[in-house]
Amino acid sequence: MCGHSVAIHHSHRARVTLCVERCRVRGARGENMEKVILKATKRTVTGKQVKQLRRKGLLPGIIYGHNMEPTPIALDAHDAGLVLPKLTSSSIVTIDLEGKQMAALVREKQRNFIKNFFTHVDFQAVSLTEAIRTYVSLHFFGTAPAVKDFQAILVTNLNEIEVEALPTDLPERIEVDLSKLAAIGDAIYVKDLVVPAGVEVLTDGDEVVVVATGATEEVEETEVVEGIEPELSVERGKKEEE
Repeated sequence: MCGHSVAIHHSHRARVTLCVERCRVRGARGENMEKVILKATKRTVTGKQVKQLRRKGLLPGIIYGHNMEPTPIALDAHDAGLVLPKLTSSSIVTIDLEGKQMAALVREKQRNFIKNFFTHVDFQAVSLTEAIRTYVSLHFFGTAPAVKDFQAILVTNLNEIEVEALPTDLPERIEVDLSKLAAIGDAIYVKDLVVPAGVEVLTDGDEVVVVATGATEEVEETEVVEGIEPELSVERGKKEEE
C-alpha cells in the first residue's frame, strides 16, 4: 500500500469498505492522484427486493466487462455516496469484490434527487493495459468576448466527447476555452479541442461544441455553458434489469 490510507468499516453492513489512498500514477491524470478502492460483495437479491438492501444501508450495483460475466454487487451506501459524486465517466476506481481487485469505470449513477441518495451504480471492469472507448466530459471555462461585446448567447451542442485511450491516460475532463468566441457566429469544434497525448478523439471533428449566436436567432436548445457538469454519467454498456 502506498501513501496514506483511510478505511471505514461497518460490520452490520456486510463489512463493505471504502478506502482512499494517495498514490503515484502515470498518465494524463498527472503524477499525484487519489486511488479510490470500493469494497463490495456479491448479491443475489434483485428486482423489487433490492429495496430491502437500501433499507439496510447498502447500494445495489453491477459490474461487467473485461473477462467477467455481469455480476450484481452491493456497496455501503454511505461510503459510496461520499465518492460517487466526485467520479466522472472517465474516473478509474478499484473494485475489491470479496478479495479480487479490478480496475473499473463508472458507467451509470442512478440517483434520487428529491431525497438526495444514490439508488444504483454500474461499473465496467477494464484492463489497464488495453485501450478502451469511453466518453469524457467537457468543462467550459473563461468569458466569451462575444457575450460581453455583442450580447451573444452561447449555445452548447456537446457536453462530452467519445475517445479511445488506455484507462490510465484518460483525462477526468477536457477543457473548453470560451475566450476564443470573439464575435457572433464564432464556434468551437471538436477538432479545436486540446486532448492529452495518448488520447484519440472518436467524435467527428466537425461537430460543433459551442457557438455564439445572436440574441434574436432561433435555436433548438439553449444551455448556459459556464459551469456545466453532467449529473448523470451515461451508460454505454449492458444494464441490469431491476
